[in-house]
Amino acid sequence: MAEPTLAMHALTKLYGGFTAVSDLHLEIVPGELFALLGPNGAGKTTTIRMLMGILKATSGTASVHGLDCFRQRAHVMRHVGYVPDDPIFYDYLKGREIIQFVGQMHGLAMETIAEIADPLSKQLSLDDALDEYAVNYSRGMKKKLAIICSLLHEPTLWVLDEPTNGLDPFATRQVHALMRSRIAAGRSVFFSTHLLDQAQKLCDRVGMLFKGRLAAIGRLDELQSASQNTSLEEIFFAVADEAGGSTNGGDKGPTVA
Repeated sequence: MAEPTLAMHALTKLYGGFTAVSDLHLEIVPGELFALLGPNGAGKTTTIRMLMGILKATSGTASVHGLDCFRQRAHVMRHVGYVPDDPIFYDYLKGREIIQFVGQMHGLAMETIAEIADPLSKQLSLDDALDEYAVNYSRGMKKKLAIICSLLHEPTLWVLDEPTNGLDPFATRQVHALMRSRIAAGRSVFFSTHLLDQAQKLCDRVGMLFKGRLAAIGRLDELQSASQNTSLEEIFFAVADEAGGSTNGGDKGPTVA
C-alpha cells in the first residue's frame, strides 16, 4: 500500500456545544480522486479548512505527507494546491499580477510561472482577462484564477471546495479534465461537492458526510453492493435516511445537475 498523501484520524471540530465535524477517519493515497459529499452544513468546508490549517481541530489530527496541517502549515502548503469555494483577491491587482505574486511566494521564477500559467489560462478561457483588475472579475473568473494559482507549484495534493460553483459548463468540463490529468500524473485530488453526478463520473472513492459524521465511504461498486442501489443519488439518500440526515428543514441537499 502506498503511503497516504492525506490522512485524517479522529478529526473533530467543536464550536461550543455544536459539533461541526466528529471523529473523521480518512486517508487518500497518490493517484486517487476523492469526493466528500454532503448537504449544506454537513461539515465539508470545516473539514477542508482544518486541512488547510485555517481552523485548528478540537481533537484528532490531519496531515499531508506526514506533516501536521495546523502546526506545520507552511510546509504543508508546499505540497497542496487549494481552491476555496469563494476565492478572494486584492481587487486592484490585475489577474496576471496575482498569478505572478502567488508564483513568487512559492519561489518560482517569472519564466516558470508563465510556462505553467499561460496554458492553464488558455485552457480555462481566462487569458484575455489577465490584464483586467480582479475587482472586475465575476465569481466564475475568480474561481478560474484561483485554480491557476493553486497549480503553479505543481502540488502533489489538489484540494477544492465546491470547485465548479460559479463556472459555466465549458469551464466545468475543463476543470474535470484538469482533475483527471492530475490523477494520471500520480497526484491526488480531494474535493467537496453536493453535485452527485460529478462525483459519480470522476471519483475513485467517495465519502458521505452528514451532520459532521462520515456515514459511508468507499468505491461506487462497494457502496452499490452494500446498499443494493445502483445510482449514487439512490445510495446517497439511502445513507442519509440511515444517518438521520434528511434535510426537510430547508437545508439544501445534494443534487444531480
